[in-house]
Amino acid sequence: MAAAVELRGDFDAAALRRLARRSKDPGQIRRLLAMAEIYEGRSRGEAARVGGVGLQTLRDWVLRFNATGPAGLVDGKAPGQPSKLNDEQRQQLLRMVETGPTPAIHGVVRWRLIDLAQWLFEEYGLSIAKQTLSREMRALRLRKISARPQHHAQDPEQAEAFKKTSPPIWQRLQARPPDTPIEIWFADEARIGQKNTISRRWALRGSRPRAPRDQRTRSAYIFGAICPREGKGAGLVLPFCNTAAMELHLAEIAQAVAPGAHAVLIVDQAGWHTSPKLAVPSNITILPLPPRSPELNPVENIWQFMRDNWLANRVFKSYADIVDHCCFAWNTLISQPWKIMSIGLRDWAHGL
Repeated sequence: MAAAVELRGDFDAAALRRLARRSKDPGQIRRLLAMAEIYEGRSRGEAARVGGVGLQTLRDWVLRFNATGPAGLVDGKAPGQPSKLNDEQRQQLLRMVETGPTPAIHGVVRWRLIDLAQWLFEEYGLSIAKQTLSREMRALRLRKISARPQHHAQDPEQAEAFKKTSPPIWQRLQARPPDTPIEIWFADEARIGQKNTISRRWALRGSRPRAPRDQRTRSAYIFGAICPREGKGAGLVLPFCNTAAMELHLAEIAQAVAPGAHAVLIVDQAGWHTSPKLAVPSNITILPLPPRSPELNPVENIWQFMRDNWLANRVFKSYADIVDHCCFAWNTLISQPWKIMSIGLRDWAHGL
């Protein structure tokens, strides 16, 4: 019969019982009390009964305790199956998802999990289940997100150049004292009408939830502008979208600009934004975005947020009802400056 393994000599029964009283781990408590029994001179059989285990398991506890002390009596997390992907393969997978498939090569216009699993098999000889691949992609911070439309003639280089050159432009604005504070504003318009949008919603898998949809055509326009750095905005709900309406909106923005400050208003190149007939207040300078680059304007994301939370899935009874709901949605947004900051701040514009 094998000899009993002696316990290390730098602990005693009293010390282990004190540790057991402070421990929050039930398994460690049982093992500490079993070790204390041995230190007090009781037999290994009695110590095993205190721990509720057999002699072989008690011997394993003694070896763990001798090797690493009380910490060795805590159950560690099971290592589980080793990952099938290494770091290099994960980074290549990330690049493939961000680049997107080439239809002529990959035979698809968007990646599905089954397509990526097939690519991994062809590229690395790895057979990986869709569920496992989904976990790997989520660990890479990848999510299935609705794509926004992109104009076919957009010049990406123009958009990148605007990000680099626009800050120097508004930093050297003419006709203002050098120490004038600058506020960066973004403005845009959204049409809200009876032919309303339907947003996504939670529902049982495999079902197709229904939402009301009107076919009438009465509508109004929200003229909205935000200053993300300050978390403030200025908006109007108007029946038309033209130069006269834009002048009313500019006057509203001018009142929202801090006293003594100058606003750089970034807008797209719609006709009523760049018309020479447009009367621009003295504390505002309009800076147009590059053509076909709406993603540079965070107000686009503001419209999506407002529709998803306050305006979609509704039937408007009349024009007055549309105006009431638009005013409610905009005023609710303005009452949440942190939301404007969260949605509107951009690294290239605000130097984050």
